[in-house]
Amino acid sequence: MSQLQGIRACIFDAYGTIFDFASAAAHCTDIPDDKRAALTNLWRDKQLQYTWLRSLQGRYADFWQVTGEALDFTLDSLGIATPALRDRLMDLYLTLSAFPEVPGTLRRLREAGFVTAILSNGSPAMLGAAVRGAGLQDLLDAVLSADAVQVFKTHPRVYEYGLKQLGMRAGQVSFQSSNAWDAFAASAYGMRVVWCNRYGQPRERLPGAPDREVRSLAELPALLEITIRP
Repeated sequence: MSQLQGIRACIFDAYGTIFDFASAAAHCTDIPDDKRAALTNLWRDKQLQYTWLRSLQGRYADFWQVTGEALDFTLDSLGIATPALRDRLMDLYLTLSAFPEVPGTLRRLREAGFVTAILSNGSPAMLGAAVRGAGLQDLLDAVLSADAVQVFKTHPRVYEYGLKQLGMRAGQVSFQSSNAWDAFAASAYGMRVVWCNRYGQPRERLPGAPDREVRSLAELPALLEITIRP
């Protein structure tokens, strides 16, 4: 694939892109094996639904509350709701595992002179805990939360906030997300987009068109001009 030209900053979504949201359930031994995958999938689906519905209603609550409410729905739906299990899973969500290629990819980008940042729905406390837990503090120039604008992606205000915080124009940024809805929305906003299609999703029927599609963030450096900037 041809390189993306003129990129100065790489902005990453957090959950599903940098951090593996499935790792919370994977590390929780209290979940019955036959319900582990269902819990991960339903928790994530309901979490996203609640962000979109709250944004449409104009009834913002931070991502920590939304994540807890989505988990409550999921545990009730699967018939395994207990206070201890809820507390364990919420604690694990603060220390989700980073995907294996993430540290090396971020290091290569930083060494090449690119600004690196996270732009996520996650609350500042959630993102800070996840970044520290994965040891990524020194590999990111900024960790930006939608909480600052009190609305969730895919609202344009979130993408606008990310650009303003970095002092970049949309065309100077490569935005990476594994979530197709996020990748398409960032593209529609005007960012250059690399869709990290980890899960083999079909293309969305939404405004926007990602510039490139990869299966792993390890492919990102090859798409950029990897030269050391002064």
